Amino acid sequence: MTAAPERRPERPALDIEAIRRDFPILQQQVHGQPLAYLDNAATSQKPAAVIEAVSRYYREDNANIHRAVHTLADRATAAYEGAREKVRRFINAGSSREVVFTRGATEAINLVAASFGQRLREGDEILVSHLEHHANIVPWQQLCERTGATLRVIPMTATGELDLADLDGLINERTRLVSVVHVSNVFGTINPVERIVEAAHAREIPVLLDGAQATPHAPVDVQSLGCDFYVFSGHKMYGPTGIGVLYGREALLETMPPYQTGGDMIRTVSFEGTEFNELPFRFEAGTPNIAGAVGLGAAVDYLEGVGLERIAAREQELLAYGTQALESVEGLSIVGTAPRKAAVLSFVVEDMHPGDMGTILDHQGVAVRTGHHCAMPAMQFLGLPGTTRASLAFYNTFEEVDRLVKALAFAREVLG
Repeated sequence: MTAAPERRPERPALDIEAIRRDFPILQQQVHGQPLAYLDNAATSQKPAAVIEAVSRYYREDNANIHRAVHTLADRATAAYEGAREKVRRFINAGSSREVVFTRGATEAINLVAASFGQRLREGDEILVSHLEHHANIVPWQQLCERTGATLRVIPMTATGELDLADLDGLINERTRLVSVVHVSNVFGTINPVERIVEAAHAREIPVLLDGAQATPHAPVDVQSLGCDFYVFSGHKMYGPTGIGVLYGREALLETMPPYQTGGDMIRTVSFEGTEFNELPFRFEAGTPNIAGAVGLGAAVDYLEGVGLERIAAREQELLAYGTQALESVEGLSIVGTAPRKAAVLSFVVEDMHPGDMGTILDHQGVAVRTGHHCAMPAMQFLGLPGTTRASLAFYNTFEEVDRLVKALAFAREVLG
Protein backbone atom coordinates (compact mmCIF):
# COMPACT_ATOMS: atom_id res chain seq x y z
CA MET A 1 0.00 0.00 0.00
CA THR A 2 1.33 3.44 -0.90
CA ALA A 3 1.00 6.25 1.60
CA ALA A 4 -2.04 8.49 1.61
CA PRO A 5 -1.43 11.82 -0.16
CA GLU A 6 0.23 14.42 2.01
CA ARG A 7 -1.05 17.54 0.27
CA ARG A 8 -4.43 18.67 1.51
CA PRO A 9 -6.80 21.21 -0.02
CA GLU A 10 -7.02 24.59 1.59
CA ARG A 11 -9.57 24.77 4.37
CA PRO A 12 -12.70 26.68 3.41
CA ALA A 13 -13.87 29.71 5.35
CA LEU A 14 -15.23 27.55 8.17
CA ASP A 15 -13.82 27.06 11.65
CA ILE A 16 -14.08 23.27 11.63
CA GLU A 17 -12.84 22.84 15.19
CA ALA A 18 -15.50 25.25 16.43
CA ILE A 19 -18.13 23.44 14.39
CA ARG A 20 -17.05 20.09 15.83
CA ARG A 21 -17.48 21.50 19.33
CA ASP A 22 -21.13 22.12 18.41
CA PHE A 23 -21.62 18.33 18.19
CA PRO A 24 -21.23 16.75 21.64
CA ILE A 25 -21.17 13.15 20.37
CA LEU A 26 -18.02 13.79 18.33
CA GLN A 27 -15.99 14.41 21.48
CA GLN A 28 -16.06 10.78 22.65
CA GLN A 29 -13.78 7.79 22.18
CA VAL A 30 -14.76 4.39 20.79
CA HIS A 31 -12.64 1.37 21.75
CA GLY A 32 -10.07 3.76 23.15
CA GLN A 33 -9.81 5.74 19.89
CA PRO A 34 -11.24 9.17 19.05
CA LEU A 35 -14.50 8.70 17.17
CA ALA A 36 -14.26 9.24 13.41
CA TYR A 37 -17.92 9.21 12.40
CA LEU A 38 -18.13 8.50 8.65
CA ASP A 39 -21.70 7.16 8.47
CA ASN A 40 -23.55 10.38 7.80
CA ALA A 41 -25.62 9.04 4.90
CA ALA A 42 -27.30 6.68 7.37
CA THR A 43 -27.87 9.39 9.96
CA SER A 44 -26.06 12.58 10.85
CA GLN A 45 -25.07 13.75 14.31
CA LYS A 46 -26.95 16.52 16.10
CA PRO A 47 -25.59 19.89 17.17
CA ALA A 48 -26.18 21.05 20.72
CA ALA A 49 -28.62 23.65 19.41
CA VAL A 50 -30.94 20.90 18.15
CA ILE A 51 -30.59 18.81 21.31
CA GLU A 52 -31.34 21.85 23.45
CA ALA A 53 -34.35 22.88 21.33
CA VAL A 54 -35.96 19.46 21.83
CA SER A 55 -35.09 19.45 25.53
CA ARG A 56 -36.39 22.99 26.02
CA TYR A 57 -39.69 22.12 24.34
CA TYR A 58 -40.25 19.26 26.79
CA ARG A 59 -39.05 21.33 29.77
CA GLU A 60 -41.07 24.46 29.04
CA ASP A 61 -43.70 24.14 26.29
CA ASN A 62 -44.95 20.55 26.20
CA ALA A 63 -48.64 20.51 25.27
CA ASN A 64 -50.82 19.32 22.43
CA ILE A 65 -51.24 21.66 19.48
CA HIS A 66 -54.17 23.24 17.62
CA ARG A 67 -56.64 22.06 20.28
CA ALA A 68 -56.55 24.30 23.33
CA VAL A 69 -56.47 27.94 24.37
CA HIS A 70 -54.10 27.70 27.32
CA THR A 71 -50.61 29.21 27.26
CA LEU A 72 -48.57 26.03 26.85
CA ALA A 73 -50.73 24.92 23.93
CA ASP A 74 -50.32 28.33 22.31
CA ARG A 75 -46.53 28.14 22.70
CA ALA A 76 -46.37 24.56 21.43
CA THR A 77 -48.53 25.43 18.41
CA ALA A 78 -46.40 28.47 17.64
CA ALA A 79 -43.21 26.39 17.84
CA TYR A 80 -44.64 23.64 15.61
CA GLU A 81 -46.00 25.99 12.97
CA GLY A 82 -42.86 28.12 13.23
CA ALA A 83 -40.84 25.03 12.30
CA ARG A 84 -43.10 24.50 9.30
CA GLU A 85 -42.40 28.02 8.11
CA LYS A 86 -38.64 27.48 8.56
CA VAL A 87 -38.85 24.36 6.40
CA ARG A 88 -40.91 26.22 3.80
CA ARG A 89 -38.21 28.85 3.55
CA PHE A 90 -35.43 26.25 3.59
CA ILE A 91 -36.70 24.52 0.44
CA ASN A 92 -38.39 27.63 -1.03
CA ALA A 93 -41.88 26.16 -1.13
CA GLY A 94 -44.52 28.61 -2.29
CA SER A 95 -46.69 28.24 0.81
CA SER A 96 -46.63 26.58 4.23
CA ARG A 97 -49.74 24.71 3.03
CA GLU A 98 -47.35 22.73 0.82
CA VAL A 99 -45.25 21.46 3.77
CA VAL A 100 -46.56 18.29 5.41
CA PHE A 101 -44.76 16.86 8.43
CA THR A 102 -44.27 13.07 8.34
CA ARG A 103 -42.16 10.54 10.23
CA GLY A 104 -39.51 10.70 7.52
CA ALA A 105 -38.91 10.40 3.79
CA THR A 106 -40.17 6.81 3.85
CA GLU A 107 -43.56 7.76 5.25
CA ALA A 108 -43.76 10.71 2.86
CA ILE A 109 -43.33 8.38 -0.12
CA ASN A 110 -45.89 5.97 1.34
CA LEU A 111 -48.30 8.88 1.80
CA VAL A 112 -48.08 9.76 -1.89
CA ALA A 113 -48.38 6.10 -2.90
CA ALA A 114 -51.47 5.61 -0.73
CA SER A 115 -53.18 8.90 -1.57
CA PHE A 116 -52.15 10.00 -5.05
CA GLY A 117 -51.90 6.31 -5.96
CA GLN A 118 -55.66 5.83 -5.62
CA ARG A 119 -56.10 7.24 -9.11
CA LEU A 120 -53.97 4.52 -10.75
CA ARG A 121 -55.61 1.79 -12.81
CA GLU A 122 -54.56 -1.39 -14.59
CA GLY A 123 -52.21 -0.61 -17.46
CA ASP A 124 -50.86 2.58 -15.88
CA GLU A 125 -47.12 2.88 -15.28
CA ILE A 126 -44.88 4.29 -12.55
CA LEU A 127 -41.29 5.11 -13.44
CA VAL A 128 -38.46 4.78 -10.92
CA SER A 129 -34.72 4.30 -11.38
CA HIS A 130 -32.17 1.55 -10.76
CA LEU A 131 -30.45 3.77 -8.16
CA GLU A 132 -33.36 3.91 -5.73
CA HIS A 133 -33.35 3.18 -2.03
CA HIS A 134 -35.82 0.42 -1.17
CA ALA A 135 -38.10 3.10 0.30
CA ASN A 136 -38.63 4.44 -3.22
CA ILE A 137 -39.19 1.00 -4.75
CA VAL A 138 -41.32 -1.12 -2.43
CA PRO A 139 -44.25 1.34 -1.96
CA TRP A 140 -44.63 1.54 -5.73
CA GLN A 141 -44.37 -2.24 -6.12
CA GLN A 142 -47.15 -2.65 -3.57
CA LEU A 143 -49.25 -0.02 -5.34
CA CYS A 144 -48.77 -1.83 -8.65
CA GLU A 145 -49.89 -5.10 -7.06
CA ARG A 146 -53.06 -3.42 -5.74
CA THR A 147 -53.95 -1.60 -8.94
CA GLY A 148 -52.55 -3.66 -11.81
CA ALA A 149 -50.18 -0.87 -12.77
CA THR A 150 -46.63 -1.61 -13.98
CA LEU A 151 -43.33 -0.50 -12.49
CA ARG A 152 -40.76 0.61 -15.06
CA VAL A 153 -37.11 1.37 -14.35
CA ILE A 154 -34.59 3.89 -15.69
CA PRO A 155 -31.39 1.82 -16.09
CA MET A 156 -28.03 2.65 -14.52
CA THR A 157 -24.46 2.49 -15.75
CA ALA A 158 -21.38 0.85 -14.29
CA THR A 159 -20.26 4.26 -12.97
CA GLY A 160 -23.37 4.60 -10.81
CA GLU A 161 -25.17 7.08 -13.07
CA LEU A 162 -28.59 7.01 -14.69
CA ASP A 163 -28.73 5.96 -18.33
CA LEU A 164 -31.18 8.46 -19.77
CA ALA A 165 -30.69 7.53 -23.42
CA ASP A 166 -34.25 6.18 -23.67
CA LEU A 167 -35.90 8.57 -21.20
CA ASP A 168 -38.42 9.79 -23.76
CA GLY A 169 -39.41 6.18 -24.45
CA LEU A 170 -39.73 5.30 -20.77
CA ILE A 171 -41.99 8.29 -20.16
CA ASN A 172 -45.06 7.67 -22.28
CA GLU A 173 -48.84 8.06 -22.43
CA ARG A 174 -49.28 5.36 -19.74
CA THR A 175 -46.93 6.95 -17.21
CA ARG A 176 -48.77 8.40 -14.21
CA LEU A 177 -45.85 9.29 -11.94
CA VAL A 178 -42.06 9.50 -12.05
CA SER A 179 -40.31 8.95 -8.69
CA VAL A 180 -36.52 9.21 -8.60
CA VAL A 181 -33.76 9.92 -6.12
CA HIS A 182 -32.08 13.32 -6.16
CA VAL A 183 -28.77 12.07 -4.71
CA SER A 184 -27.90 8.36 -4.48
CA ASN A 185 -27.32 7.09 -0.95
CA VAL A 186 -25.00 4.36 -2.26
CA PHE A 187 -22.79 6.22 -4.72
CA GLY A 188 -23.41 9.89 -3.99
CA THR A 189 -24.43 10.44 -7.62
CA ILE A 190 -26.23 13.75 -8.11
CA ASN A 191 -28.86 12.89 -10.69
CA PRO A 192 -29.90 15.30 -13.49
CA VAL A 193 -33.35 15.62 -11.98
CA GLU A 194 -34.10 18.87 -13.82
CA ARG A 195 -33.91 16.97 -17.11
CA ILE A 196 -36.20 14.25 -15.78
CA VAL A 197 -38.73 16.79 -14.50
CA GLU A 198 -38.71 18.59 -17.85
CA ALA A 199 -39.28 15.37 -19.80
CA ALA A 200 -42.12 14.30 -17.49
CA HIS A 201 -43.81 17.69 -17.45
CA ALA A 202 -43.75 17.76 -21.25
CA ARG A 203 -46.39 15.02 -20.93
CA GLU A 204 -48.02 16.61 -17.85
CA ILE A 205 -46.77 13.80 -15.59
CA PRO A 206 -45.98 14.66 -11.95
CA VAL A 207 -42.55 13.95 -10.47
CA LEU A 208 -41.55 12.97 -6.93
CA LEU A 209 -37.93 13.51 -5.87
CA ASP A 210 -36.39 11.67 -2.93
CA GLY A 211 -34.20 14.35 -1.41
CA ALA A 212 -33.09 12.57 1.76
CA GLN A 213 -29.43 12.72 0.68
CA ALA A 214 -29.64 16.16 -0.91
CA THR A 215 -31.01 18.53 1.73
CA PRO A 216 -28.09 18.11 4.18
CA HIS A 217 -25.44 18.92 1.60
CA ALA A 218 -26.48 21.78 -0.69
CA PRO A 219 -29.29 24.30 -1.18
CA VAL A 220 -32.55 22.83 -2.47
CA ASP A 221 -35.15 24.99 -4.22
CA VAL A 222 -38.27 23.00 -5.06
CA GLN A 223 -39.68 25.76 -7.22
CA SER A 224 -36.50 25.91 -9.28
CA LEU A 225 -36.39 22.11 -9.56
CA GLY A 226 -40.01 22.19 -10.71
CA CYS A 227 -40.91 18.92 -8.99
CA ASP A 228 -44.42 18.14 -7.80
CA PHE A 229 -43.38 16.26 -4.64
CA TYR A 230 -40.14 16.39 -2.66
CA VAL A 231 -39.42 14.26 0.41
CA PHE A 232 -36.67 14.28 3.03
CA SER A 233 -35.86 13.20 6.59
CA GLY A 234 -34.81 15.31 9.55
CA HIS A 235 -32.30 12.84 10.96
CA LYS A 236 -30.07 13.01 7.87
CA MET A 237 -29.85 16.81 8.07
CA TYR A 238 -28.72 17.11 11.69
CA GLY A 239 -32.24 17.03 13.12
CA PRO A 240 -34.11 14.46 15.24
CA THR A 241 -35.22 11.02 14.14
CA GLY A 242 -38.90 10.39 13.53
CA ILE A 243 -39.57 13.63 11.65
CA GLY A 244 -39.60 14.31 7.93
CA VAL A 245 -41.26 16.38 5.26
CA LEU A 246 -43.43 15.93 2.22
CA TYR A 247 -43.48 18.95 -0.02
CA GLY A 248 -46.32 18.84 -2.51
CA ARG A 249 -47.64 21.39 -4.96
CA GLU A 250 -50.73 22.87 -3.36
CA ALA A 251 -52.97 22.32 -6.39
CA LEU A 252 -51.99 18.64 -6.45
CA LEU A 253 -52.33 18.08 -2.69
CA GLU A 254 -55.82 19.58 -2.84
CA THR A 255 -56.91 16.75 -5.14
CA MET A 256 -55.56 13.98 -2.87
CA PRO A 257 -57.59 12.15 -0.20
CA PRO A 258 -56.23 11.78 3.36
CA TYR A 259 -53.50 9.24 4.01
CA GLN A 260 -54.62 8.48 7.57
CA THR A 261 -57.73 9.52 9.46
CA GLY A 262 -58.35 10.55 13.04
CA GLY A 263 -57.95 13.69 15.09
CA ASP A 264 -56.81 17.08 13.74
CA MET A 265 -57.19 16.12 10.08
CA ILE A 266 -60.92 16.84 10.26
CA ARG A 267 -63.03 19.99 10.26
CA THR A 268 -66.33 18.43 11.34
CA VAL A 269 -67.42 14.87 12.14
CA SER A 270 -70.90 13.38 12.44
CA PHE A 271 -72.23 9.87 12.04
CA GLU A 272 -73.56 10.96 8.68
CA GLY A 273 -70.16 12.02 7.36
CA THR A 274 -66.88 13.90 7.84
CA GLU A 275 -65.50 17.10 6.39
CA PHE A 276 -61.70 17.06 6.15
CA ASN A 277 -59.40 19.84 7.29
CA GLU A 278 -57.53 22.23 5.01
CA LEU A 279 -53.93 21.74 3.93
CA PRO A 280 -51.53 20.69 5.32
CA PHE A 281 -53.44 19.40 8.36
CA ARG A 282 -55.49 17.02 6.22
CA PHE A 283 -52.39 14.81 6.02
CA GLU A 284 -51.32 15.06 9.68
CA ALA A 285 -53.73 12.82 11.58
CA GLY A 286 -53.33 12.50 15.34
CA THR A 287 -50.83 14.11 17.67
CA PRO A 288 -47.72 14.76 15.58
CA ASN A 289 -44.07 14.61 16.57
CA ILE A 290 -44.11 18.16 17.92
CA ALA A 291 -40.69 17.97 19.55
CA GLY A 292 -39.28 16.47 16.34
CA ALA A 293 -40.62 19.36 14.28
CA VAL A 294 -39.15 21.84 16.77
CA GLY A 295 -35.80 20.05 16.51
CA LEU A 296 -35.99 20.06 12.72
CA GLY A 297 -36.61 23.79 12.80
CA ALA A 298 -33.52 24.19 14.97
CA ALA A 299 -31.52 22.08 12.48
CA VAL A 300 -32.65 24.38 9.67
CA ASP A 301 -31.52 27.37 11.71
CA TYR A 302 -28.15 25.73 12.31
CA LEU A 303 -27.59 24.82 8.65
CA GLU A 304 -28.56 28.27 7.48
CA GLY A 305 -26.27 29.78 10.08
CA VAL A 306 -23.32 27.80 8.75
CA GLY A 307 -24.40 28.30 5.13
CA LEU A 308 -25.39 25.55 2.70
CA GLU A 309 -23.03 26.88 0.04
CA ARG A 310 -20.10 26.72 2.45
CA ILE A 311 -21.17 23.24 3.57
CA ALA A 312 -21.27 22.07 -0.04
CA ALA A 313 -17.82 23.52 -0.74
CA ARG A 314 -16.33 21.95 2.38
CA GLU A 315 -17.76 18.52 1.57
CA GLN A 316 -16.51 18.66 -2.01
CA GLU A 317 -12.99 19.24 -0.69
CA LEU A 318 -13.40 16.28 1.67
CA LEU A 319 -14.67 14.18 -1.24
CA ALA A 320 -11.71 15.09 -3.44
CA TYR A 321 -9.23 14.36 -0.68
CA GLY A 322 -10.97 11.12 0.30
CA THR A 323 -11.13 9.91 -3.30
CA GLN A 324 -7.39 10.50 -3.76
CA ALA A 325 -6.60 8.88 -0.41
CA LEU A 326 -8.64 5.74 -1.06
CA GLU A 327 -7.27 5.33 -4.55
CA SER A 328 -3.87 4.89 -2.93
CA VAL A 329 -5.03 1.79 -1.03
CA GLU A 330 -3.84 -1.45 -2.61
CA GLY A 331 -6.67 -3.62 -3.89
CA LEU A 332 -9.35 -0.99 -3.25
CA SER A 333 -11.88 -0.04 -5.92
CA ILE A 334 -14.26 2.90 -5.52
CA VAL A 335 -17.80 2.00 -6.58
CA GLY A 336 -19.65 4.91 -8.13
CA THR A 337 -17.50 7.37 -10.04
CA ALA A 338 -19.99 9.89 -11.42
CA PRO A 339 -18.45 13.31 -12.12
CA ARG A 340 -21.20 14.99 -10.06
CA LYS A 341 -21.23 13.47 -6.58
CA ALA A 342 -22.05 14.23 -2.99
CA ALA A 343 -19.44 13.27 -0.39
CA VAL A 344 -20.12 9.53 -0.44
CA LEU A 345 -17.33 6.98 -0.98
CA SER A 346 -18.46 3.41 -1.52
CA PHE A 347 -15.71 0.90 -2.10
CA VAL A 348 -14.69 -2.74 -2.10
CA VAL A 349 -11.29 -4.14 -1.15
CA GLU A 350 -10.02 -7.27 -2.85
CA ASP A 351 -10.44 -10.45 -0.76
CA MET A 352 -12.03 -8.56 2.15
CA HIS A 353 -15.69 -8.93 3.14
CA PRO A 354 -17.30 -5.55 3.87
CA GLY A 355 -18.84 -6.80 7.12
CA ASP A 356 -15.52 -8.03 8.49
CA MET A 357 -13.85 -4.83 7.44
CA GLY A 358 -16.49 -2.66 9.10
CA THR A 359 -16.05 -4.50 12.39
CA ILE A 360 -12.28 -4.02 12.36
CA LEU A 361 -12.63 -0.35 11.42
CA ASP A 362 -15.01 0.13 14.35
CA HIS A 363 -12.34 -1.15 16.72
CA GLN A 364 -10.07 1.56 15.32
CA GLY A 365 -12.72 4.16 16.16
CA VAL A 366 -13.83 4.58 12.53
CA ALA A 367 -17.60 4.29 11.95
CA VAL A 368 -18.63 3.33 8.40
CA ARG A 369 -21.60 1.51 6.88
CA THR A 370 -21.33 -1.90 5.20
CA GLY A 371 -23.79 -3.98 3.20
CA HIS A 372 -26.24 -3.27 0.39
CA HIS A 373 -27.32 0.11 1.83
CA CYS A 374 -31.01 -0.62 1.17
CA ALA A 375 -30.29 -0.58 -2.56
CA MET A 376 -30.16 -4.24 -3.50
CA PRO A 377 -31.11 -3.76 -7.18
CA ALA A 378 -28.09 -1.47 -7.68
CA MET A 379 -25.81 -3.98 -5.94
CA GLN A 380 -27.21 -6.82 -8.05
CA PHE A 381 -26.58 -4.83 -11.24
CA LEU A 382 -22.92 -4.41 -10.23
CA GLY A 383 -22.61 -8.04 -9.13
CA LEU A 384 -21.71 -7.07 -5.57
CA PRO A 385 -23.09 -8.40 -2.27
CA GLY A 386 -22.39 -4.99 -0.78
CA THR A 387 -19.80 -2.28 -0.26
CA THR A 388 -18.15 -0.35 2.52
CA ARG A 389 -19.42 3.21 2.54
CA ALA A 390 -17.73 6.24 4.08
CA SER A 391 -20.14 9.16 3.92
CA LEU A 392 -18.73 12.52 4.88
CA ALA A 393 -20.23 15.60 6.52
CA PHE A 394 -18.86 19.11 6.82
CA TYR A 395 -17.76 18.43 10.41
CA ASN A 396 -15.44 15.63 9.27
CA THR A 397 -11.73 16.31 8.87
CA PHE A 398 -8.91 15.35 6.54
CA GLU A 399 -7.28 13.66 9.53
CA GLU A 400 -10.30 11.38 9.86
CA VAL A 401 -9.93 10.38 6.22
CA ASP A 402 -6.29 9.56 6.95
CA ARG A 403 -7.43 7.44 9.90
CA LEU A 404 -9.79 5.56 7.59
CA VAL A 405 -6.89 4.76 5.25
CA LYS A 406 -4.72 3.68 8.18
CA ALA A 407 -7.52 1.52 9.58
CA LEU A 408 -7.98 -0.15 6.18
CA ALA A 409 -4.30 -1.06 6.17
CA PHE A 410 -4.69 -2.54 9.66
CA ALA A 411 -7.76 -4.49 8.55
CA ARG A 412 -5.81 -5.90 5.64
CA GLU A 413 -3.10 -7.09 8.04
CA VAL A 414 -5.66 -8.67 10.39
CA LEU A 415 -7.52 -10.44 7.58
CA GLY A 416 -4.32 -11.56 5.91
